[in-house]
Amino acid sequence: MSAPAPFALLAELTHRCPLACPYCSNPLELDRKADELATADWIRVFEEASDLGVLQLHLSGGEPAARQDLTELVAAAARHGLYSNLITSGIGLDRDRLAALAQAGLDHVQLSIQDTDAGNADRIAGLAGSHRRKSAFASMVTEVGLPLTINAVLHRGNLARMAAMVDEAIGLGARRIELAHTQYYGWAARNREALMPELTDAVAASATVADLRERTAGRITIDYVPPDHFARYPKPCMNGWGRQSLNVTPRGLVLPCHAAQTIPGLSFWNVRDRSLAEIWRDSPAFNAFRGTDWMREPCRSCERREIDFGGCRCQAMALTGDPRNTDPVCVLSPLHDRVEHLTTVPRVDAYIMRERPAKASTR
Repeated sequence: MSAPAPFALLAELTHRCPLACPYCSNPLELDRKADELATADWIRVFEEASDLGVLQLHLSGGEPAARQDLTELVAAAARHGLYSNLITSGIGLDRDRLAALAQAGLDHVQLSIQDTDAGNADRIAGLAGSHRRKSAFASMVTEVGLPLTINAVLHRGNLARMAAMVDEAIGLGARRIELAHTQYYGWAARNREALMPELTDAVAASATVADLRERTAGRITIDYVPPDHFARYPKPCMNGWGRQSLNVTPRGLVLPCHAAQTIPGLSFWNVRDRSLAEIWRDSPAFNAFRGTDWMREPCRSCERREIDFGGCRCQAMALTGDPRNTDPVCVLSPLHDRVEHLTTVPRVDAYIMRERPAKASTR
């Protein structure tokens, strides 16, 4: 089927990161520094993305500040008319470098926080002093005149302080906060039993968000991503496979979604070998689940087939062993019991921490 033009590109500049968050959804096998795309490669990708119709560029990682050419990449994005959003831990960027990014044309900063309790935040991040450094970084963002979004990944270890996170984001000068429950891919899947909330807490969280939106109206925008495993219907993952966005990994593979490499048998083309337009249009991976022709029952005849597009292919793969199955989150899925089982398994208190390199810039 023909593909509409994408409007967003997630550029995973590096997998190097100073943190070791137990909910990290990056692959268990990270791309090495030696395999990362060169500066010229990324600049060409940005130009091709602009020509393809992309408007939003999300600069991510790992920690994108581990790239010494970050300012040059931001300037290239600006030249090609891309709205650039830096998704960062805030670790590794001082005020001078942040000001240089703003001068180069950076449009927006999205800062992650782990909790409002400094001790627990540092424990989750796997780095002492990280919460203090993030707060200081947020102040720098507003000082240089860049709009700030706070991002908080929610799980059993911090869900009780969701309201405090919103208040902290307002205090830090953020215009928006994204409260997103953990997506169980990569290291997060390893830590599912420590991260997943109880049903009562997951239900209460939605009511809390509604109250927070009313209380903070006009001061901050709250985006909320509810927990998949407690939902009645799946979310429209990526608003449909290969419909609106694409990811480029540090070594140049182009993916329909962040976790697509967890699906065996898909062939991912590389920007070193083909243009972004050719990959978007013709890649077997992008065409594998585009549209609705690939769907099985009950999705094929369901009135929701172009609302949630069958849900998440990676989740279907992870929980049922077949990416063509209906996302088992859906109550209409014949495999819904797989999700019900996961929400009732005994919880554990300790995280399995991902190894953090001694120097993020040398991975």
